Amino acid sequence: MIVAGIDVGSKNVHAVVIKDGEVVARASVLSGFDHEESATRGLAEAAAAAGLVREQIDLVAATGAGRKALSFALEQPTEVAADARGAHALFPGARTVVDVGADEARAIRIDDSGKVLDFAINEKCAAGAGAFVEAMSRALEMSLEDFSRASLDSKQSIPMNAQCTVFAESEVVSLIHANTPPGDIARAVHDAMASRVSAMVRRVGIEDPVVLGGGASLNIGFVKSLAAALGGVDIYVLPYAEYLGAEGAALIAWEAAQTGK
Repeated sequence: MIVAGIDVGSKNVHAVVIKDGEVVARASVLSGFDHEESATRGLAEAAAAAGLVREQIDLVAATGAGRKALSFALEQPTEVAADARGAHALFPGARTVVDVGADEARAIRIDDSGKVLDFAINEKCAAGAGAFVEAMSRALEMSLEDFSRASLDSKQSIPMNAQCTVFAESEVVSLIHANTPPGDIARAVHDAMASRVSAMVRRVGIEDPVVLGGGASLNIGFVKSLAAALGGVDIYVLPYAEYLGAEGAALIAWEAAQTGK
């Protein structure tokens, strides 16, 4: 039995292939205006990475903002359901799951069986998602990786008052003109984003262990800021963190396939 999970986000499509109960391939492609075309392309790349062709995949589950556009996805779990399933599989002890993607962030509290107890979503505010940091790194003419690392060299905390990406960019430009060190600006951006995400996490309740997924979890500057904003808790960055939703969807597809036998 071969199944796949696809997470159709606003920036990227992530695909995971499971064969005989084990993950055998992952692939990521840029999202386009046509979600079905992007997902088909991502699925084909994941299948090829596993030495398969698309037609060999028995069942596909899709999650993410574009999941309902996929006519070939027989299972369409919500982002919360996919995140919870993926986090429980990757880190069975997880109780608080945080997923920060390009345009949305989610906080989920689960029990020891992986059941969702409560969740909150940042209501698609860019200032609480990865797109915010990307926009600010462009304002500093730095790569995202350099921007992330620069914040670790910060010597002072600078509050950033703007909660909108457009106004925040103006604030960053003002800091640049004031000769503020890039590391301090980067830290201010990460702290502002972490403040919004941590407020969302507190709404569902912080229960250890806290695990982090989504593309923003690969940003070490943000991870440090989020840990501080949550009161110094230990945050475990999940393996293949950007594939959290796709991995959960693939597991849901696998379970559905077994039930259908």
